[in-house]
Amino acid sequence: MINIDYTKHQFESYLQDYDRADDKIHLKEVHTYAVLDAVDEICREEGFDQEDHQLALLIALLHDIGRFEQLKQFHSFQDNVFNHADFGVKVLFADRLIERFTLERQDDEIIRKAIQYHSLYSLAQAGELTPRELLHCQIIRDGDKLDNFRVKETERVETIFDTPEEQVEMERITPRIMDAVRAERCILSGDRVTHMDCWVSYLAFIFDLNFPASFRWILERDYLNRNIDRMNYRNPETRRDMEEIREICNAYVRRHALQTE
Repeated sequence: MINIDYTKHQFESYLQDYDRADDKIHLKEVHTYAVLDAVDEICREEGFDQEDHQLALLIALLHDIGRFEQLKQFHSFQDNVFNHADFGVKVLFADRLIERFTLERQDDEIIRKAIQYHSLYSLAQAGELTPRELLHCQIIRDGDKLDNFRVKETERVETIFDTPEEQVEMERITPRIMDAVRAERCILSGDRVTHMDCWVSYLAFIFDLNFPASFRWILERDYLNRNIDRMNYRNPETRRDMEEIREICNAYVRRHALQTE
């Protein structure tokens, strides 16, 4: 079985090649361990067996390994200049870095697909998956999205957007983004025009959650309200739109939490 303590030790060693004092590198390091915690809770709450639990933790540790090189080279989170998921798969499997983190090889295809597909807009883009591949893709996608709510509450807006917070607070939400929220669907990156559109797209991650435990995670930590309330919306129309978004998103989470308990 996978030795997750060994994997953590190797991950810490891997990070020594990067500037961990850099804001963006630090953000992704903290994010990785927070996703690990979210995945751990999902697996315990959903009652997954020990083998899948340990595999899910390994995937959580490695899911963003491509981000560190992206930030080192480009100092940006934008995947239109560097696809971190594809790069993570390359370094792990083409360059055989996976052998540094686990000696077991029987689950390599599950690990590869879970990492490659964790940031897709929809798993429908992934093609055919076995039931176990689908399970692990869903687990890491949920864990990744859940920690984004913590990131958006705690990290500086300037770190996230490379733009002053006051400037973001003046921006509008475009009509197409509001239409997506009203339809209870995730937002395509190509539809985002303003930084405020991006901010709303993070809230809309709830529309792609897969497990009852994930909805409870959001509800118990009141993350939707805390994320919405962290900004001072200086544009009156944006302030009005955000209240509509608050109502739609909170109702969605409550409804799904109640349906799945």
